[in-house]
Amino acid sequence: MTDGTAFGDPGSVAPDSRMWGKSAGLPGPYPLICHLLDAAAVAGALWDAVLSERVRNRIAEAMGVTDGEARGMVALWAGLHDIGKVSLHFQQQVAEEFAKLVGDPKYAEDNPAAERSGYLRHETATHWGLVEFFEQCGYPLGKWVRRSPAHQIAQLLGGHHGCFAAALLRKEIATPSGYQPGLGTAEGWLEQRLAHAHAVRRTVGATRALESVLPGELAVVVAGLVVVADWLASQVDVIEPRMPGEGWKAGDAEFGEHFRVAVKASPRWVREAGLGCAAFPDKPFVEQFPFPPNALQADVAKHLPGVVKGPGLLLVTAPTGDGKTETALHAASVMARASGASGVYFALPTMATADAMFTRVRRFAEQNVEGDRALTLLHSMAWLSPDYALGEGAADGTAVLADTEAGQWLRTGRRGLLAPLANGTIDQALTGVLPVRYGFLRLFGLSNKVLVVDEAHAYGPWMHSLLVRLLEWLGAFGAPVVLLSATLAGKAASSLVDAYRRGAGFPEPTTVKPCYPGWLFVDADGGSVSKPREVGSSRARTLQVETRQVRWDVQEEGVAQKPGRQGRRAALREILASVTTEGGCVLVCCTTVDEAQRTYRYLRSVLPELAAREGGLRLLHSRFPAHERQRITAECEVAYGKPANDAAAGAPREGSILVATQIVEQSLDLDFDLIVSDLAPLAQLLQRAGRGKRHERPNRPAWTGKPTEPRLIVLEPLDDKGRVAAPRTWGTVYDASLLRRTSLLLQKLSSGVVRVPEDIQRLVDEVYADDFGADLEKAASAELDRMDAERIASATAEEQLAKLTGIDPPYDVTGDLSPLSDRGLGITEDLLTTRLGADSGRAVCVFAREGGWSLAPDHDVPLPTAAANRDDIALIMRHTVPLPGRWLAGRTGDNAVPRAWSDRPLLAGLALLRMRRDGDWWTGLMGERRLVYSNVGISEK
Repeated sequence: MTDGTAFGDPGSVAPDSRMWGKSAGLPGPYPLICHLLDAAAVAGALWDAVLSERVRNRIAEAMGVTDGEARGMVALWAGLHDIGKVSLHFQQQVAEEFAKLVGDPKYAEDNPAAERSGYLRHETATHWGLVEFFEQCGYPLGKWVRRSPAHQIAQLLGGHHGCFAAALLRKEIATPSGYQPGLGTAEGWLEQRLAHAHAVRRTVGATRALESVLPGELAVVVAGLVVVADWLASQVDVIEPRMPGEGWKAGDAEFGEHFRVAVKASPRWVREAGLGCAAFPDKPFVEQFPFPPNALQADVAKHLPGVVKGPGLLLVTAPTGDGKTETALHAASVMARASGASGVYFALPTMATADAMFTRVRRFAEQNVEGDRALTLLHSMAWLSPDYALGEGAADGTAVLADTEAGQWLRTGRRGLLAPLANGTIDQALTGVLPVRYGFLRLFGLSNKVLVVDEAHAYGPWMHSLLVRLLEWLGAFGAPVVLLSATLAGKAASSLVDAYRRGAGFPEPTTVKPCYPGWLFVDADGGSVSKPREVGSSRARTLQVETRQVRWDVQEEGVAQKPGRQGRRAALREILASVTTEGGCVLVCCTTVDEAQRTYRYLRSVLPELAAREGGLRLLHSRFPAHERQRITAECEVAYGKPANDAAAGAPREGSILVATQIVEQSLDLDFDLIVSDLAPLAQLLQRAGRGKRHERPNRPAWTGKPTEPRLIVLEPLDDKGRVAAPRTWGTVYDASLLRRTSLLLQKLSSGVVRVPEDIQRLVDEVYADDFGADLEKAASAELDRMDAERIASATAEEQLAKLTGIDPPYDVTGDLSPLSDRGLGITEDLLTTRLGADSGRAVCVFAREGGWSLAPDHDVPLPTAAANRDDIALIMRHTVPLPGRWLAGRTGDNAVPRAWSDRPLLAGLALLRMRRDGDWWTGLMGERRLVYSNVGISEK
């Protein structure tokens, strides 16, 4: 059949041990057959240690075989992943070894096309080269290639380097070397591919054939397991002790012995990598945490076990500060036990919130999780977090790690989500539904974990659409999900619940009306949605809301107060005057970094006594170097965080003001006596208000109101015509329609009072209501309609972009796996990841000093131009600062990083900002844009 030659008895031709499979870092070539058998052995160990019983049973059921037979088939497939290395182009890579083959007539090429054709990657050769083998083994290859098991598994194995290639055509399967001469057109290449494949099959002992294609979600699980098996089996420390000695013969007896030893050793390789399953003992809430549960926590702890019979989705809606984190961790334990889930990923909106959550998740794991419990922190700067730093000796394996500490293997490359426990940013999970390299490996890492999504309301249309797609996949996997939100609109809640149900096989839509505070549960096995349980709040409060319409004079530094409407600067001075004399801690939340910097400078000038005292006036935003922002955040958590004990709670706090951007509104446990915020959409305002009088402090300053009644003052910007409108300086930070709706809604509040939690869900739903403008005058209603149309059009465009760029839902992946990697015309991986990470990049500031370029302005920290080791890279990254994409777009050669950095992925994309002393400041050019470094971070001059 294919390539015109059949070889009769599969065992009649022995694998040629001269075919090498690994050489980098080794004292000599490692025979391909040995690597294939190693990978098969590791796959079996991963099957036992990483896949839960429920997942194993699902795979076996889909295959129509027993659990043991399914294990053997998956091990066989993993053992075939590198069959494409039996190809002309791959074997040519090591000239000395290839010379041993070219003299053999079986491999002699007389086809010029084999030499002229472009390089054929070995994983592509695996895809092209295995279809015939699987057909020989009884795997059907029907008229519809895309739905044929023989092709699906070949394509799956061809994706072991992160991308699935397009499905082959019938004619390509018939004569693969005719279309891919790099496979080798001489008879020996095909003969040896089949010989190696049949030898692996005989040795592993997997004789059953796959009779129908795997469902998309199970194909992803198998593909992920194959990738991990290959990675573990490719470690130099694994291979080197197993190198065959002189005179080793390639025969079935030798293969059997090699495989036997690998099978015995592979559980240790898996264990040393930190892989496995976490276990969640049945412990009541009061044993998991050192405090009694509040109303929400007690209700979930009491009633959730009665409704959870397997996988499902838990939606928890409650005000900020109502203990949703502990609720989620307890619920994750309950859901993991019921579903057989093997771990948890706690996903947060930002790096700062992920860092802050890491220690809480680690503490919970140490006290409440058993089994395999290595914990990773996942975001682009995680390795700079001091709480996540490897201890001395951990990098080279000489240290004894705590069992919650992830070793070097899990911290490398794309492996973090493979750890039993992980904590990080939401984009680490959402990337799994983008067609990026190894995206399916992220799905594999999530496929049997409980995913906890904090701040589920905090994402725009693009990310919400990706979350919808991710929930479809998690529903198909049967992976439990916990969604936490303080301000989730009913429509958004319905879209998330319906996505999970669709993935689980229940396409009919539902209408979800969340209780506030409260929770509901969606059963993945039956599709039912429980009746929402409304629970009382242990922190019922009255939020006092005051609005002040002000002239927006933020940028009028040094300009005398104009007559007429009060300006923002004067309003702030008036509001904050008592901090100096009477104490209290106040948050001033600004819309942009520039306005936060200007506000900070203004307050320094008008409140000199406060500014002169350490901690009296602080500034926190994203445009500080990483080490500075980390230091400031830590100081804020100490100064404004939860009191350590009753004595600390009762002690009056000295006057202090934190000027910040919206980075403080999510997940950071900060507590202020008063919140002053620029106008923002209602959900953001309520989040910020949740930082007001968050913890019990009986001695709050009298000027801030009653200790139990948080205050929020909203500064509404007026345009030249006296109308509330976003200043141009805000750009597109917030949608104009939502700002207008929020402003109008605040005006309608009765006596400026919001009852928490009773009023929250009503207000959140009302601000998005279709008939919101029905009571407005005609002109105002028409203006709002115009704004709404722009908002809806923008949201629709982002949703459509997510549909165009995201992978297909699981129910549409039926045999052909290429849609999981197909990005479409003009869509690059960089575009996708940049879009997910927003329009920004990172620069490193270097300062001209007598000794040369320094990373610090006030002392010499030489710039490591070679960046030769991990410590150098860490030093550089600690001094990087995020900058807007528009600032970086104009960079010139003067902003180029040293050439030696180009082969360091973390450093290659940085921009260099060369700063020189300019009076009290440091200034430098990013292209033609002059930037300033000072005590307020990076700003534009």
